[in-house]
Amino acid sequence: MRTPLLAALLLAIAPVVAVASPCQQGSVFEDRNGNGRRDAGERGLAGIRVSDGTQVVVTDREGRFQLPGEAAMVTVVKPAGYRAAARADGLPDIWRQAGQADTDAAGACRAFALVPEPRAPQTLKALVMADSQTASQLDVDYFRRDIIEPLRGRHGAQLGMTLGDITNDDPSLYPALVAATTSLGVPWLHVPGNHDMDVDATSDADSLRSYHRHLGPDTYAWEERQMVFIGLDDVIARPGTKPAYVAGLREEQFTFLEQYLGGLDDSRLVVIGVHMPLFDPSFRPADRQRLFDLLARFPKRLVLSAHTHQQQHVFHDVAAGWKGEGRLHEYNVGAACGAFWSGVKDAQGIPDTTMSDGTPNGHGLLTVQADGRYMLEYRVARGEASEQMRLHAPRVLRRGAYPAWGVYANVFMGHEDTEVEFRVDGGPWTPMKKVLRPDPWLLAQNVADDTSAVLRGYDRSPEASPSSHLWRGALPTTLEVGEHVVEVRARLDSGQAGAQTRYALQHAGP
Repeated sequence: MRTPLLAALLLAIAPVVAVASPCQQGSVFEDRNGNGRRDAGERGLAGIRVSDGTQVVVTDREGRFQLPGEAAMVTVVKPAGYRAAARADGLPDIWRQAGQADTDAAGACRAFALVPEPRAPQTLKALVMADSQTASQLDVDYFRRDIIEPLRGRHGAQLGMTLGDITNDDPSLYPALVAATTSLGVPWLHVPGNHDMDVDATSDADSLRSYHRHLGPDTYAWEERQMVFIGLDDVIARPGTKPAYVAGLREEQFTFLEQYLGGLDDSRLVVIGVHMPLFDPSFRPADRQRLFDLLARFPKRLVLSAHTHQQQHVFHDVAAGWKGEGRLHEYNVGAACGAFWSGVKDAQGIPDTTMSDGTPNGHGLLTVQADGRYMLEYRVARGEASEQMRLHAPRVLRRGAYPAWGVYANVFMGHEDTEVEFRVDGGPWTPMKKVLRPDPWLLAQNVADDTSAVLRGYDRSPEASPSSHLWRGALPTTLEVGEHVVEVRARLDSGQAGAQTRYALQHAGP
């Protein structure tokens, strides 16, 4: 059929309007048999929170909800004591999106299914990953072999999350990344990063089309018995400008936080997951202060962030604008891709990819007790749990020389309150001094890259930058000629860790 000219012109100039989700009203039910469908006898669940990313409503006695306006995405807050049904790709089925197959045969919103989980463990373990940042299928293969495969069948976690920069400006890789993470057999959550924005976006509002289609909501909550996790997109896109983004939160996100946190028991541990660190220079100060003020009434809280491709702990205090009890702990998680999959490849063909602060690539592990007390650990990719530091010392020193050379300990989870000590040949333990300087192990890699006539890897190791978790102890030179054993121990929040290295003393030659 030929379209009349006037109608064609009207269509051409009509503004593009976001399609609203059919799920402004819907229902949540108890999926007793776990098949994802509402069968006869399966009841609606009352008191379940549902959100469109701004407003938060609660289901009635029949499990029904009604949101006040139109939205492109609707999300259920998974409550403690239940698990979410799985979508076809293995991700938790907690969202409904406009334009996707989220309606039933009658055109109504497909109901949210929650499966009873009465025997959940008292202690929650969550895998915390940052910046898988894959730019190709080869990078996805690195991620799968380096990070995911060593965890299969041995991680002991009940939840997983990736804190942004899931891919590196290539959303076509999302399905392969989802297949990798969901193969671990736990619900997997995401928050978007600056490299998850669509490169052809024209505004902040349309910057996450691909992310939403593949990974779901960018503002949501997920409840466990031990904690509440809140995922927030804190990247404000500014297409066509420099910088192309800043860090902060949107007004509708503050409305969501005010409504959700306002109905939350303040005895709960609240964990905020974002991509951009709250300490990033681009984070809008007023937004950070508003978030601080919303969290201040919760004695137990934690912020998890990513983006820096370093690992560090930041404790926000009164000087930073924090007004709550104690200090607000932010754990900036080391990247799964490390230094963007750079460095020399090993025998398995996987790059070393140590980050610029000397931290090997890997992932975090969050353990939360029933009362909300938490513990954070780091796991080096393909490493043992005991691998918590890297030591660097000279191989040989002159006996009798001035003791101007030291052993360095890069304690990956170290922070300003960490105690680190060393001893030589079983002697007395001596405190090491925390120093803000580049890791000498990585500096040696930089020199090797500089002096090599050919590339040692696809990309060089990153230039070493000052590390926030480096300690130094001066090595004695008055011992006997020969080899000496250096031991280092650190009292981490998760317990004591140790490592050892060796150096030798020699007589000077003529």
